[in-house]
Amino acid sequence: MADSEATDTEKTNRDPGEMKTAVIVPTYNSPDALEVVLRGYSLQDDQEFEVIVADDGSTEDTKTLLDRLRGQMPFSMTHVWQEDKGFRLAAVRNRAVAATQADYIIFTDGDCIPSRRFVSAHKQLAEQGYFLAANRILMSQRLSEEILRNRSSLSSWGWAEWCVARARQDIDKLLPLVVLPDGAFRKWSPHRWQGLKTCNLSLWREDLLRINGLDESYEGWGLDDSDLVVRLFHAGIKHKSARFAAPVFHLWHRESDRSSYHKNQERFSKVLQARAIRAMVGLDQYVIR
Repeated sequence: MADSEATDTEKTNRDPGEMKTAVIVPTYNSPDALEVVLRGYSLQDDQEFEVIVADDGSTEDTKTLLDRLRGQMPFSMTHVWQEDKGFRLAAVRNRAVAATQADYIIFTDGDCIPSRRFVSAHKQLAEQGYFLAANRILMSQRLSEEILRNRSSLSSWGWAEWCVARARQDIDKLLPLVVLPDGAFRKWSPHRWQGLKTCNLSLWREDLLRINGLDESYEGWGLDDSDLVVRLFHAGIKHKSARFAAPVFHLWHRESDRSSYHKNQERFSKVLQARAIRAMVGLDQYVIR
């Protein structure tokens, strides 16, 4: 028992600089958005991480972009591609997890530009027995199109620029930009799953393996991220908030097809009632422990 406790303490207090970290960025035929997002990662204040681009069946344009950017990025970058058979985000994320041996996994989206401290905040707040979740700031169509057109960065913006953007309704809120240190308040809602999204969520790889990753039995858009969070709870892993530390900026786009939502809702309700831990169709297809 003493050896086990020592191991857990070591992981809890692990130096973020020594923690192998992977950021998983999914994409589908949006090379302009992907480029802006990847350039956001090139400006992080902590460059000790790798990026896995989880490609849900994009055409050759995405590969061409990544081949061009690979030598420009300060981090290593892996391209994981799967055949286009409709919306299969859970599957390509699982494939991306299988492609890394990182200790710690940060999930985001290919339309979410990271704040400058995004990676370092997730690493510094990481704690054994917890997963982290933070929020996003929604950007207007006008601002999103300007950023994509100019391939501009948000990392140098100060409060003056953000206040102007809010006044113009180019962003939906300012409060997430406030930075607060770690503290007890981050554990006030250890079993909250409502509103948590995989566009800004991180966890230990060993915990992801324990629950068999994301469940690929969900069809189309909706609730596979809620399913992931609830199964983490069932496995004894609690929620720790990374709000006021690690926001992302969400580029405007048209809503995804949500025709599968009600069917997914029925599937998710069964997971809640059954207290399931492992995904029915998950990581074990790709990962051998």
